[in-house]
Amino acid sequence: MLVRFIIYSIIALVTLLLVIILGDYGPWYFAWIVGTVMIVLISAAGGAMLDTQIEHENKQQ
Repeated sequence: MLVRFIIYSIIALVTLLLVIILGDYGPWYFAWIVGTVMIVLISAAGGAMLDTQIEHENKQQ
């Protein structure tokens, strides 16, 4: 229980420090991180779909 409290306290402190340092740029960095993650996930999904289509095509031949 005490270990969890210490870990959560450290996370809260790091978050507060980041908010103070980033200031007005916080939303921009948040959007940048979310956008980058979305691009990677969409690309991975497209690659998986392409692999599935190629495998399906090869099975039909």
